[in-house]
Amino acid sequence: RYFFPSLARTATGNFIPARSLMNDEYCRECHADNHDRWAVSAHRFASFNNPAYLFSVRNTRAKMLARDGNVQGARFCAGCHDLVPFFSGAFDDPDFDDVNDPTASAGITCTGCHAITHVNSPRGNADYTIEEPLHYPFAFSDSPFLGWVNRTLIKAKPAFHQRTFLKPLHRTTEFCGTCHKVHLPVELNGYRWLRGQNHYDSFLLSGVSGHGLESFYYPDRAEPNCNGCHMPWQASTDFGARPDPQGRLAVHDHQFPGANTALPVLMGMPAEALERQRAFLEGSVTVDLFALRAGGRIDGELSAPLDPAKVALEPGATYLLEVVIRTRRLGHLFTEGTADSNEVWLELTAAAGGQTFAASGLMDPDSGAVDRYAHFVNAYVLDRDGRRIDRRNAEDIFTALYNHQIPPGAADVVFYRLRIPDDLAGPVTLRAVLNYRKFDTRYLRLFQDRPDTRNDLPVTRIAQAELTLGPSAPPAPAPEWPLWQRWNDYGIGLLRKPGLGVLRQAEQAFAEVTAMGRSEGLLNLARTYLREGRVADAEAVLERAAAHPDLKYPWTHAWLTAEVNLENGYLDQAIAGFRALTDTPFNDARSRGFDFGADYRLLERLALALYERARGERRDEAVRIEHLREAVTWFERALALDPERAASHYGLSRALEALGDADGAERHLRAHERYKIDDNARDEAVAAARRADPAAAAAADAVVIYELRDPRESRAGI
Repeated sequence: RYFFPSLARTATGNFIPARSLMNDEYCRECHADNHDRWAVSAHRFASFNNPAYLFSVRNTRAKMLARDGNVQGARFCAGCHDLVPFFSGAFDDPDFDDVNDPTASAGITCTGCHAITHVNSPRGNADYTIEEPLHYPFAFSDSPFLGWVNRTLIKAKPAFHQRTFLKPLHRTTEFCGTCHKVHLPVELNGYRWLRGQNHYDSFLLSGVSGHGLESFYYPDRAEPNCNGCHMPWQASTDFGARPDPQGRLAVHDHQFPGANTALPVLMGMPAEALERQRAFLEGSVTVDLFALRAGGRIDGELSAPLDPAKVALEPGATYLLEVVIRTRRLGHLFTEGTADSNEVWLELTAAAGGQTFAASGLMDPDSGAVDRYAHFVNAYVLDRDGRRIDRRNAEDIFTALYNHQIPPGAADVVFYRLRIPDDLAGPVTLRAVLNYRKFDTRYLRLFQDRPDTRNDLPVTRIAQAELTLGPSAPPAPAPEWPLWQRWNDYGIGLLRKPGLGVLRQAEQAFAEVTAMGRSEGLLNLARTYLREGRVADAEAVLERAAAHPDLKYPWTHAWLTAEVNLENGYLDQAIAGFRALTDTPFNDARSRGFDFGADYRLLERLALALYERARGERRDEAVRIEHLREAVTWFERALALDPERAASHYGLSRALEALGDADGAERHLRAHERYKIDDNARDEAVAAARRADPAAAAAADAVVIYELRDPRESRAGI
């Protein structure tokens, strides 16, 4: 428990000498290409050698020292960011020299990843075991001859070296999830357990992984792990290179391309390091200028999809412009990771006669700050006093004011109120650009300690769309995506809005998809009706889908049918449906690498149905006990996949209580109390945040309509 509240541990429980974790140059002798890409990676600069992280972890250490008299709470950070000072024992020193100590600039080293021997659970927070690796003799010898002997032994008999440093776990999503899934423990925040960033579960529950049963789209083949996107093949003649799928010698890219476009600039890396990150981002999300509604209202008359030949904008009229953002090449939430300081925003302009007359999301030319009233694809996180978490101060996180993240294969709809000038003559050109910058101006100024600095960090244009409407407007460019899919994405974005405010509009969109002969429209209509509580309508539309000649996702149909049966109280049918889905009984799904038995939401629903069936059993005690025991089994299987799922702990506690296991019931009830969301505590913080920041308050509404304003107003400062 020395390393707690990080969940990391060493195999012996002892420290690991820093030298054993910092032998990157030793690795470089045979793996130069991997080393060179790692040298410009976010992993290389994950520790005190990263100016942004240095600022934040210093603050955390200082707060822990003031509160507890030691810095041990900051171990939460160290298990993933500061492996060398952490496992060698230097991290706990309050006077640790985080600039000049050699371990402070080590980052996540080659050995830091490759010496991990076990992933202990899917909880994240560095829940792995690491051990000091065994080497062939003379690995650390200063003698040139003995060093030559060591390298010769490795090349002559590489099997031992490979088993030591490359294990099956390195090919798993769980390995990456040890650090890319986070919870905030009470030892850090002095409050309670809270979920933090979580790449792992959003991937696991997605169609991309082939495990998620509730996805809107599915790929031709499931992506088995994170490496397929973030460690692509790279041609190489390194000693460890092997044939890639095309037969060329290659290694996996150890730059781990992702979204950190700030570090290449902050650390003075070569230009190609930044360009690889930007290329990875571009096209990962798309934008579509899809619809207008008359009167600037959600319920106004709809014109969609926008066609210059059919839409005439009236001078002096007001419209509601609807823009669809759709995730494409992502296997997890967008934006993920540091979603509170990533700056992702929609820039929208309306121009006529070469002059922009209305805008949202412009940048201030002096400060580089973005219009505060723009639509941001981020999470706006608060401390308990309602102040924004603006410096990566994880120890102060309390609740979220809003969360605009978009799941993989899903969409959002952004609404803009557009007023056409009274004297407008000629066509209007609408332009939407989805921009990405790491980091926002507030955080940059804080970690650079320069309150007036301009934010010149690179802005990546992920996607854009442009359309001209009105008299003599040129024809619209050919859409990249089929019409049915554009309507479907529009409906998905509406369906995902909180509350019930735009479900009728979602129904209209999915009806259009259905009219084009697509079974996806029927399935999504069923989802919409279930959200509204219109169970009979959902059942009817699922019957139509069952008869469809080209039912794309029969597993989605089976899941929705089981949900309808559960809502109707047909528990035996619901149980049979859910139970069958755990075995993925679809040849097409299996051939594509799908396995729905890893969707813990499905396992939890099956367990719940079994528990309810047991509660209703009055005639046969043996049957009641059998259902309860099976419910316990499925709840436990769900918790094996997500040990921190509050609903599964609660359901399991009820099933165990019904079986007479009071101790087990109490244990899981306590776990439920630990992991459940504290809804009551957030009210005061949210109210304070709404008073302090009108722009964020407006963006937190269930249905947000952004005003397209004079461009001078859209270039607001921080």
